[in-house]
Amino acid sequence: MARRNGAPEVNAGSMADIAFLLLIFFLVTTTIETDAGLDRMLPPMEPPEEDVVIRQKNIFTVNINKNGQLLVEDELMPLNNLRDAAIAFLENGADGSCDYCQGSKDPASSDNPSKAIISLKNDRETKYSTYITVQNELVGAYNDLRNRASQRIFGTDFTEMESEYLNPETASAVRDELKDKVKRIQDMFPQKLSEAETTSN
Repeated sequence: MARRNGAPEVNAGSMADIAFLLLIFFLVTTTIETDAGLDRMLPPMEPPEEDVVIRQKNIFTVNINKNGQLLVEDELMPLNNLRDAAIAFLENGADGSCDYCQGSKDPASSDNPSKAIISLKNDRETKYSTYITVQNELVGAYNDLRNRASQRIFGTDFTEMESEYLNPETASAVRDELKDKVKRIQDMFPQKLSEAETTSN
């Protein structure tokens, strides 16, 4: 009887099953990091039925040109002064209704934090890093005011309370307790940051 000279064949019938199991293993065990992004609320789909009248003194305008320069309330301002200027505007308390505001009560500036709006506008050629830095400074102004109010009322920073409240691993009883505290501070200094349309020149 003649012997075969060919190489022995490898049984590859189960290779597809092994590859499929490996694929499922990596899909289940891999963690995908997600970026937090910017916390912004989009405008509603339909415009409001009634026009909302906003007094110009309650709007704090910040413009960024393509060179990264800031025009704040129609005056050039360095970036490191932006946070302090925003804080002064937000807690001005011109109408006297804000008993926790420590502002100068300038009648030409915002009435109270619930009416104060920061309007950010940038050029189409503005660098993204500049845009994010300005955003951080403006959000930092809100956080500084909220931290100060939270320290005075609850003895802890607002940012710590909020991060613990938003953490999904926090016990539900603790989250329920933090919910009212976080909302109270947010209502004292509501974050009203409006982004106007960009300009091309």
